[in-house]
Amino acid sequence: MSTKLENIGACVFDAYGTLFDVNSAAAQCKDDLGDDWEALSDIWRMKQLNYTWLRSLMEEYRDFWQITGDALDFAMDTLGINDNALRGKLMNLYSTLDAYPEVPAMLKTLRANNVKTAILSNGSPNMLGSAVEHASLGKLFDAVISVDSLQIYKPHPSVYQLAVDELNLPAEQICFMSSNAWDVAGAANFGFQVNWVNRFGQARERLPGEPVNEIKALDELPALLGH
Repeated sequence: MSTKLENIGACVFDAYGTLFDVNSAAAQCKDDLGDDWEALSDIWRMKQLNYTWLRSLMEEYRDFWQITGDALDFAMDTLGINDNALRGKLMNLYSTLDAYPEVPAMLKTLRANNVKTAILSNGSPNMLGSAVEHASLGKLFDAVISVDSLQIYKPHPSVYQLAVDELNLPAEQICFMSSNAWDVAGAANFGFQVNWVNRFGQARERLPGEPVNEIKALDELPALLGH
């Protein structure tokens, strides 16, 4: 059973894996990668996340664009792929990832009902700007918030505080959406009302912080808000 959300002042979205399909870059290079495209995409994403956590712990921040490139280099080395032109193509595609099909209509519904919307992401400002522009979503957000100003990555509580400060709302009046179970845990533990967009059928993390709802796609969100 879904839980209706009340007294929500804004909806805040993770970007990668939630609004934007992180597999779409490798998928568009199937002709180049052959049967390796899915393995490369999986390794690339996992190392990208690992490097954000490890660099945060090491206090050796680099922006998400460099981390994305480092993770791609690891994935290509792992699969024995040595192709600089392909690397450049994949990185360019990552800057313009496809939005999931339901995203534009969902955002338009929220905006039509006067719900504030924002992105809160590990992505660098340039990366987020490119992705939002490519998907023609720029007019559908009140704010696009990057961790770059803090130079630390999710799930550090200070990252979630950025949304509180930017939107001038208490945490409990912010509805947060992420497809990443670890991000769900971090945001819920911080105090957001969290809907887990479990696109990939993941198991729940054994971490503090529980979502209010688990949904399969973002088109389920407006009804949870009564729209």
